[in-house]
Amino acid sequence: MALQERTRRSLLRLRHQLEQDIKPQDLMDHMISDGVITVDEEEKVRIKPTRKDQAAALIELLLRKDDRSFISFYNALVKETYYDLAKPLYQDLPGVSFNGRKGSFDSSETSVQIMLSEGGVPQRPVVFVSRPELLNQVRMKLDLLQKDAGGWVTVFGMAGSGKSVLAAEAVRDQRLIEECFPNGIHWLSIGQLDKSDLLVKIQSLCFRLEQNLDSQSQQRPPTSLDEAKERLRFLMLRRFPRSLLILDDIWDSSVLKVFDIHCRILLTTRNRSLTDSVSGAKYEVEVESGLDDRKALEILALYTKMNQNALPVEARDIVKECKGSPLVVSLIGALLKDKPNRWDYYLRQLRQKQFKRIRKSSSYDYDALDQAMAASIEVLPDEHRELYKDLTVLQKDVKIPAKILCVLWDLEPEEVEDILQEFVNKSLLFVDNNSRLNLYYLHDLQLDFLVEQNRDQIEVCRHYSLHSKAAPTSGDEGRLYWIRFLTYHLAKAQMFQELYSLMFSLDWVRMKAKVMGPAPLINDYMEYGPILDKENSEVCSQFQEFLSLNGHHLEQRPFPDVVQLALSQPHSSAVYRQAREQALHPANAGKLYFELINKRSIENLSRLVIHPHLGSIYSACFSHDGTKIASCGASKTLKVFKSTSGEKLIEIQAHDEEVLCCTFSPDDHLLATCSSDRKVKVWNIQQGKLLRTFEEEHEEQVNHCEFTNMSQRLLLATCSNDSILNVKLWNLNKPSSQNTMFGHFEPVNHCCFSPDDAYLSTSSNDGTVKLFQVSAANEWKTIDVKSFLSESDDEDVLVKCSTWTADGKRIICAARNAALVFDVQTSDMLLDIKTNRLSTVQYCHACPASNLLALAFSNYAIELWDLEEKKKRADCSGHLSWVQQVQFSKDGSQLLSCSDDQTIRLWETEKVHTSSAVSLKRDSDVLFDGEEIIVSAADNCNRLQVRDGRTGSVLFQSQELPFRIRSTCMCRNPSAVVLGQENGNVQVKNVLALPSGKLLATLLGHTKTVLHFQFCQNGQTLITSSEDTTIRVWKWKSGECKVLQGHKEQVRCFSLLSDSANDSRLLSWSFDGTVKVWDIESGEKLQDIKAHQGAILSCHVSPDRCLFATTSADKTTKLWSCESWQCVFTLRGHQDCVRSCRFSWDSKRLATGDDNGEIRIWSVKDGSLLKVCSQESKDATDSVHGGWVTDLHFSPNNSVLVSTGGYIKWWDVARGESLQTFYPTGSALKKIHVSPDFSTFVTIDNIGILYILKRVA
Repeated sequence: MALQERTRRSLLRLRHQLEQDIKPQDLMDHMISDGVITVDEEEKVRIKPTRKDQAAALIELLLRKDDRSFISFYNALVKETYYDLAKPLYQDLPGVSFNGRKGSFDSSETSVQIMLSEGGVPQRPVVFVSRPELLNQVRMKLDLLQKDAGGWVTVFGMAGSGKSVLAAEAVRDQRLIEECFPNGIHWLSIGQLDKSDLLVKIQSLCFRLEQNLDSQSQQRPPTSLDEAKERLRFLMLRRFPRSLLILDDIWDSSVLKVFDIHCRILLTTRNRSLTDSVSGAKYEVEVESGLDDRKALEILALYTKMNQNALPVEARDIVKECKGSPLVVSLIGALLKDKPNRWDYYLRQLRQKQFKRIRKSSSYDYDALDQAMAASIEVLPDEHRELYKDLTVLQKDVKIPAKILCVLWDLEPEEVEDILQEFVNKSLLFVDNNSRLNLYYLHDLQLDFLVEQNRDQIEVCRHYSLHSKAAPTSGDEGRLYWIRFLTYHLAKAQMFQELYSLMFSLDWVRMKAKVMGPAPLINDYMEYGPILDKENSEVCSQFQEFLSLNGHHLEQRPFPDVVQLALSQPHSSAVYRQAREQALHPANAGKLYFELINKRSIENLSRLVIHPHLGSIYSACFSHDGTKIASCGASKTLKVFKSTSGEKLIEIQAHDEEVLCCTFSPDDHLLATCSSDRKVKVWNIQQGKLLRTFEEEHEEQVNHCEFTNMSQRLLLATCSNDSILNVKLWNLNKPSSQNTMFGHFEPVNHCCFSPDDAYLSTSSNDGTVKLFQVSAANEWKTIDVKSFLSESDDEDVLVKCSTWTADGKRIICAARNAALVFDVQTSDMLLDIKTNRLSTVQYCHACPASNLLALAFSNYAIELWDLEEKKKRADCSGHLSWVQQVQFSKDGSQLLSCSDDQTIRLWETEKVHTSSAVSLKRDSDVLFDGEEIIVSAADNCNRLQVRDGRTGSVLFQSQELPFRIRSTCMCRNPSAVVLGQENGNVQVKNVLALPSGKLLATLLGHTKTVLHFQFCQNGQTLITSSEDTTIRVWKWKSGECKVLQGHKEQVRCFSLLSDSANDSRLLSWSFDGTVKVWDIESGEKLQDIKAHQGAILSCHVSPDRCLFATTSADKTTKLWSCESWQCVFTLRGHQDCVRSCRFSWDSKRLATGDDNGEIRIWSVKDGSLLKVCSQESKDATDSVHGGWVTDLHFSPNNSVLVSTGGYIKWWDVARGESLQTFYPTGSALKKIHVSPDFSTFVTIDNIGILYILKRVA
């Protein structure tokens, strides 16, 4: 039967693109397996001179075939990941169905075959030996999955035991598919994948699944593992609930958790315990490592195409020497296939013990493998034998494309593919052809053999590495391999100069970090640092520091500009010098780059910043040896990573609700976690395996857990929100608690063992800390913390935590905004550390190796105190939200902190100091005068500071004022600075021309916080607005004042309608939704406009003074005429409060920004939307701009727009595309001051750091 007409048209329509892109040989392999083309037809296609000619011949062949051939061709395209070509063919697939599925045949046997092919299930191998007992076991377990909403069948056994073949054969069954999995079988080959490779695999699977849906249900590929997991969960549970997912060769439990989506899964693995880390019903089938003699003989018979009874007598001896290893039997069988008269020869080779190695393993039979490997290699042509030995340079469990071997062997791709195919045919090499590129790899037994026989392979590595200029550059597997392992090969080849050049290149940093993240790069610097000389060692430290402090940015998408990040490094750093050189390079002409000109006044005291979780991090702790850090939080996961680089070691989905605490055992072998789900769990670190769950005794959330300090008598303490039974001690060998401590009748927030484990301190919402004897579980004493902080018994005092000094003689308690130090024996208070009244102490920890005390605060800060000297040693700023926990390393050299901002920071205790304490408030003013930049702002001690922006030097600093400074403004002539306070007072000081700080005037009148100032009329008049709903116009030298009253809510800002001295009109706006126009000379209200239903958040007057714009919490923007005072346009489209607006200098465009981080550019002429400024992609938890868009400014030529939010961004106005991003240490930028020439930008972040950025030119 010929092709249907619509199918023929579809093929002809796509013919040119198919001929350009497809690789016919790969597709024909699948089509031959499906039985739709013959070997002779394949040969006629294959002999064509070029790949394009072959593709054209295949299309011609297809046009003469039937619908079955077209379906097979489509399935082959999907199998080989030609998604862009398969997609347009899908809608024209012939309507042949199997249980309602396209792409299948009428014949039930062929239907099964095509369903499996479409799902990526490998074809039956050429030499196949049935194992009916194991097959029946697997099918029986798969039948059991029918009754489970989701479950796992694990097929486990040693490498080479035939697990994958068994799994594929088990689902090659019509009854099983029809009754259990009519929605499809989907196969994924996993192996040892990194995150990016795993994401590609899941993207491919989602594409296959979505091709069976209508076009409206198809989506863009998921861009993160979390998104991919949710997409796959939806597809498998909602769209294909009766399908089976097969995961082949799983190594890592963290990979398995990505597929923990409550669907039906069959997996093959060497590790029987992998499914301990996932939920759902679980069944197992063990594949014995050895074949019986009959099966082994059957393999040899199939290879040699002989009847099993006709095999020579040597066959049984060969099987005996192979000791049942399927891998070794296959190696010998492949040899006999080509040389069937060499039975005796290969038997002798197996019997000779010529390779003397000392190896012991219960899994592998190395001696038999050695003999088989040696015989297999010996029959290779001489030149190929040497090439095979070159494979010694490969790493275990790494699959490589042919392109890499083209570099290694210096041969053309076609020659390499032919050689590799010869190795595959002789079972000397394995090939994974489940992706567009064939990936080749050695079994680890084979690689062990090669390494043992070819130890001196430095020259091979050198040959390999000398061709680094020829590294593949396209986005393929070759490029990925090169990025992962180039430093390894250079180091092995002792090519140290080339290694230096590579590692100390920002281009390399950009390339590797973009593909693999920052942790592998940091590991490179740590691993190869010791082999560098002193000069390069210093550069290595600078690059490592750059990555450690910016790694959390390098994990963002879209990927940040590495050069821009590097420009913030110190001038003495090689990283900065290289970045500046690149920024000034002619190739980057026209690109925007900005550098901090006040970087000497900015200190980054963190040693490493890690972003391990999505969600608040409630707990983080060092292992006792200091090499690892564990963390947990709102994401419900427990993670363990290296303390040096942040590289993830373990990830466990630990609890059903938020994980509130984690702690290491003294020997670092165990981790305990506790959660809002009322459970306490103990984990084996090495295996990531759950050892014990205590879930019966705590009835409310468990707030904290802690092991004893010593292993001799290991106990675990827990405390909870239970009203009475809230503190417990657990012996891990017992199923129930060993003791319950009685005494608290309110929730207990924290518990902590004394250094000698004799006592347990507990901190409670009842305002006390109690000390219990661990041995008897009796209360020893109570410290009434509440009595030291509260004047009334009715006041609540919540004690957050307690910590013991290293000598066990003092205990420190955290409550409210204080840390109190008590003598353990007398309960006397020795020291009262009181801090900012606006923040609370969240946690405290005493250093086990010194007199330092660390305090974590709700105002994002960390303080270090010296308990002996009774003074603060340092302030550590950097976190952007509440700091939940701090902990010293055992030797006291490092401090870690975790926060609601989703980061963990590591600090070196010897490098932090008190100078970092000075921070500025975000309400500021800036004067630009040529090269001079003057900044005024209040500091964290409520003093007014005036600074030289270029040098960072303080020109003036006031005394600490009693009421909080909320606003400031400067005037050049007359020389004055004005500040407004919370009590409504306004002070005018002389600090610019002669920085004496002389008070020029105090203006009294406002009754609430002063929010905004503006000088006018040559500095003689000062206008102020306030939370008291009024505007005041002051002749500030005389104190004369006009009060403009009429607004019903606070007036956050105002603007003069003109700079002309003849125009005295003032525009004001308020949270009451109105705009009012005033005459500041007479005090008369000229206009009262009800502009919005919600609060007005910003307003701007066009430079030509014809229009003004208002934005509101009602999500709209309005344009108003300054002549008629009528609304000209209402601009809709923002999905959140519109926070800011700005006209272009030519008054033709208006930019608006909202609280979701979106910026829109509008035409003033007709109110139409011109562009939406947005980045290519964003984190699921983040806005486009990292927060509200709070300020906007156009460049003088109106081509560039700068905006502030969580960070600073510059945009191409015409295209709406991001040109550059600057990431501050903090966040929540309030405003940005821009120089008239648009070259200098000044802002202050929420942790008080001043940034003065100047364009690199």
